[in-house]
Amino acid sequence: MIEKKKLQEVDLYKPIQRYFSREGYEVYGEVRDCDMVAVKEVELVIVELKLTLSVDLLIQAAKRQKLSNLVYIAIPKPKIRMKSKQWADKCQLIKRLELGLIVVSFTGKSSKADILIHPTPYNRNKGAARNKLKREAILKEISGRSADFNVGGSNRTKIMTAYKENCIQIACFLDKMGPLSPKALKDLGAGDKIPSILTKNYYGWFDRIKRGTYILNEKGKLEMQEYQELVKYYLEKLGDGGESN
Repeated sequence: MIEKKKLQEVDLYKPIQRYFSREGYEVYGEVRDCDMVAVKEVELVIVELKLTLSVDLLIQAAKRQKLSNLVYIAIPKPKIRMKSKQWADKCQLIKRLELGLIVVSFTGKSSKADILIHPTPYNRNKGAARNKLKREAILKEISGRSADFNVGGSNRTKIMTAYKENCIQIACFLDKMGPLSPKALKDLGAGDKIPSILTKNYYGWFDRIKRGTYILNEKGKLEMQEYQELVKYYLEKLGDGGESN
């Protein structure tokens, strides 16, 4: 059985050379620390070759931008789906760095270079309306929190959101004051989303004992013990000094 040859960076050179030669460029390898350069009249293209898309490759290519605005990174065609979110995020980063991207595919003894991204100035205003909405959503979420109860990077732990904090606030008031209506809770300062929170009862903490009147059930009282810092904060807002019945 013939052992398959291990791919090397030099294997990327020929198909990329053929591509730029067809476009009328003169192509040279290893010129003053640049893996490849292609020249046509006053146009200078620089290509950096690597077997994987890495931070080191992006840094290396970014340094070449001091010499030319036309800098490409070249890698073998990745095995991940080209339409995956992971690949789309990487391409977005490349565009943001104003770099170009070449992928080289190998089929049997043949090879082919395809330019997926050309190096162009990044348009920061593109999608500005969508990004503005996302920015406003972050600020709205922050304004709904009383403090920072999350540790950054905690993607496998329970996250304290503004919505959950509002649920805890309502639970505190019900636990302290007894059965209350949405209007009474609003008068205590529990916000404008009270009717929706009580009706949806996402965490299963609240029971309606009669029309327009709610209590904190046993499940809610038990789970509230996990949030003592917030409980104390909201009880103090009621002027209780943090003591609960």
